[in-house]
Amino acid sequence: MKEKMDLLLNEIKEKLNKVTDLKQLDEVRIKYLSKKGPINELTNHLKDLSQDEKRNFGMLLNNLKTSVSNLFDDLKEKLEMKELNKKLENEKIDITLPAFKISNGKPNILEALVEEVEDILISMGYDVVDGPEIEEDKYNFEMLNIPKGHPARDAQDTFYIEGEELLLRSQTSPVQVREMLKGKGEKPIRMICPGKTYRRDDDDATHSHQFMQIEGLLIDKNISLSDLKGTIDIIVKKLFGEKIETRFRPSYYQFTEPSVEVDISCFNCDGKGCNVCKHTGWITIAGAGLVHPNVLKMSGYDPNVWSGFAFGFGAERMAMLKYDIDDCRTFYNNDLRANQNFDRIGGDE
Repeated sequence: MKEKMDLLLNEIKEKLNKVTDLKQLDEVRIKYLSKKGPINELTNHLKDLSQDEKRNFGMLLNNLKTSVSNLFDDLKEKLEMKELNKKLENEKIDITLPAFKISNGKPNILEALVEEVEDILISMGYDVVDGPEIEEDKYNFEMLNIPKGHPARDAQDTFYIEGEELLLRSQTSPVQVREMLKGKGEKPIRMICPGKTYRRDDDDATHSHQFMQIEGLLIDKNISLSDLKGTIDIIVKKLFGEKIETRFRPSYYQFTEPSVEVDISCFNCDGKGCNVCKHTGWITIAGAGLVHPNVLKMSGYDPNVWSGFAFGFGAERMAMLKYDIDDCRTFYNNDLRANQNFDRIGGDE
């Protein structure tokens, strides 16, 4: 019986050697592996064998089936690969043809600048916090030490929604107030709150009724102007270069005391004087100061224990300086010709 199986295996090998495609392979498979094929017919001999002979015969038959199956599988794989290569050859694309360049968009220039500032301050341990753009009077003004009757409350400056109690926030400082209230006068705060703000203004090259602010707040113990100066130094050097110097000039804000204007040495002329800095050698970029004791008290912090500083940049102002833009309306219009010069910002061209 073993000789018969060997002869059958050799016969199948000869048939497979003549197979050139999958159709022929299937025909051979049906002939030898179907229920009525010669391999399955061998099982008819089992009834005439003893128990020991059946065991030996079954082992030989299983070996034959395994060998034949492997032969078919190997050849099928080769024929499929052959057909695939033939198909790829017939359907190949001529990659030498000229292609069309597809322009990829990049982040909005303001978004790119805000994210750059966020990365700088996050590396210094600050949290990025958001807040509502429709704000209550008490958060936007009163708790920032801006009482009723203050000029900032003039209807020409602020967009009021319902009387004088609900408005579009005119600054992102209310987010700082909300965070201080959450702190309940018990924990330090280190945060920035970038976002949109709104004030009634005539839109032109340097003014807009909607603009982005990037404000920062730090509340802790034994905080001084030197801490503020060091923080501002790091931000401007990262944004404009290591050679940039900063200076403080006395100023006045209701929510800080003392208050300062933040100037940087002109990056265009290295402080020598040019059109960018109006021939002064310095450019004003922010307002800042130590948090007013009244603001600390109203938010639950004891000014005898806690102190802090706050600062605020205009994102449009910073972007116009950093990327030499002369009209803030460029950030908001839909003219691709005006914006394509900034597409490489935040990524490769």
